[in-house]
Amino acid sequence: MMFGLKLSHLVAGAVAVLLGYTSSVAIIFQAIDVLGATQAQANSWMLALGLGMGLSGLILSLRYKMPILTAWSTPGAALLVISLDGVPMGQAIGAFVFCAVLLTLTGLTGWFEKLSHLIPDALGNAMLAGILFRFGLEIFTSMEDNLVLVALMCATYLAGRRFFARFSIPMVLLVGIVFCALTGAFDTTQHVNFEIAKPVFVMPEFTLATLIGIGLPLYIVTMTSQNVPGVVTLKAAGYEPPVSSAITVTGLTSLILAPFGGYAFNLAAITAAICAGPEADENPATRYKAVVVAAVLYSIVGLLGAAVISLFVIAPKALVVTVAGLALLNTIAASLTGALKDPAQREAGLVTFMTTVSGISFFGIGAPLWALVFGGLTSLALTRKA
Repeated sequence: MMFGLKLSHLVAGAVAVLLGYTSSVAIIFQAIDVLGATQAQANSWMLALGLGMGLSGLILSLRYKMPILTAWSTPGAALLVISLDGVPMGQAIGAFVFCAVLLTLTGLTGWFEKLSHLIPDALGNAMLAGILFRFGLEIFTSMEDNLVLVALMCATYLAGRRFFARFSIPMVLLVGIVFCALTGAFDTTQHVNFEIAKPVFVMPEFTLATLIGIGLPLYIVTMTSQNVPGVVTLKAAGYEPPVSSAITVTGLTSLILAPFGGYAFNLAAITAAICAGPEADENPATRYKAVVVAAVLYSIVGLLGAAVISLFVIAPKALVVTVAGLALLNTIAASLTGALKDPAQREAGLVTFMTTVSGISFFGIGAPLWALVFGGLTSLALTRKA
């Protein structure tokens, strides 16, 4: 165990990075394509995003000894796909800088941290369970694509939980990789060119239309759909995260890297749950080392640029989603238990959970925030004294 690292730290960090890239990198490339970026600019985006996640996660995890993993804003990327058409690159970068300034000010003022303390534990746990629920479901839906692989991995998981609980997820991953290698399930047709990506600076241009039409919505979806679940994830795992400091760090990271394609960084939720759960380490005090592993891997992937992404997409989808789903089972179970254990908050927790799972979106704001709103209203209606 070099530097106190365990096998579970290495596996949790690797699975988090694998899931982080395979789940949303296609959306990033769509946004890049809509802007009409050159190949050099596309590589610069992936460099900025990888280094941004890696360095900010490394700083926060080592500083606070908590599994504080950061991520690019996935809903933000989806927003960019539908709003960047016809927008010049310089103006898009200007909107990213504006969003970064807002994120940094949010962290420095501390208002978001005060607001996060008002969220009841039952509602926070219910929202987290709803966010992660689809990953658990994908274990079973992926059986339609590759029944033998998924069944073998699930059997390995059950055997691992019974006989070698600490190494159950590493064994699941190993068995899945060996099976895919033996059956030729990996896509080896893609050519991988290992070159160090170079940063490409784009001078920001500021127009009122792009600041209000792109920068402000990017800030809102990053805060509501990413930072809120990110805080809840850490609290559900038993941590009291330094919310304001974390958002300040991600905001400053966004501000520095925006001209190179790092459009927005935030607290991770789903990938953080992998590093913050018992599968990463039985000892909560040393789970941050899984984030250290993930941060180093994110930085390496960023340095290698867009070409290395093919390494993450050659694996069959069933392998990725099954490993992620099994790694999150304990967290899903614990979150559901926390959401429903208090009879006074049980219905509010259930409303929060179901709203999150529904995936609804109004006014560009996603289900997690609406879940807290509807759950909070239900809690007030049923627990407030007449």
